[in-house]
Amino acid sequence: MDSGSPSTGLVSRPRITATAKLKGMSDPVDVTAIFLPIPGEVFRVKLALDIAIEQVVTEPGCIRYEITDVAEDRIVLTERWESEELLDNHLQGPAVQDLGESLSALLVEPVKVSRS
Repeated sequence: MDSGSPSTGLVSRPRITATAKLKGMSDPVDVTAIFLPIPGEVFRVKLALDIAIEQVVTEPGCIRYEITDVAEDRIVLTERWESEELLDNHLQGPAVQDLGESLSALLVEPVKVSRS
């Protein structure tokens, strides 16, 4: 074999990497938020969430933002966003800030949030 020629033919093929995605594009992001109300405050926590939901569902990138489980000791909110960028915008927005203020004295501990 000639030492000047490629042996596999892969030299001329472009590499495909994660950075080949278009800027601003990403997969949808699923979020689960678990709220643990102070005993006796589940109604007020749910009311604050219902108010936030009305605002958030109109935000750019919101695919789903809904309460999916309610019990006396916890409320689960399930979210889906078109991208990480739009989720990050939501987290900096007024609806989240207002919700945080509304819930500051109604929760046993900070909201447990997981992304997938």
